[in-house]
Amino acid sequence: MILVMIFTWLIFGFLVGGLARAIYPGPQPMSIVATTGLGVLGSFMGGLLGNLLFHMPILAFHPAGLVGSVLGALIVMAIAGFSVRRAHA
Repeated sequence: MILVMIFTWLIFGFLVGGLARAIYPGPQPMSIVATTGLGVLGSFMGGLLGNLLFHMPILAFHPAGLVGSVLGALIVMAIAGFSVRRAHA
């Protein structure tokens, strides 16, 4: 059962990461593993922001849903892109 849940998170993370990469402007040279990690991290980020907006306990665990996950992944991509640009400047 746990293996199925992990596999589901990875598939959902890949879909969310792919959608975020399609929406975000410009090229994003990422592997499939990085895209999946982006989606999973974006889902957690979306859940955290949802908790803050709707006055829920900040560390309460719940899936953010597709929209919240994609928004979280876009925020992660923007932060990562900004930090990479600053490191090369």
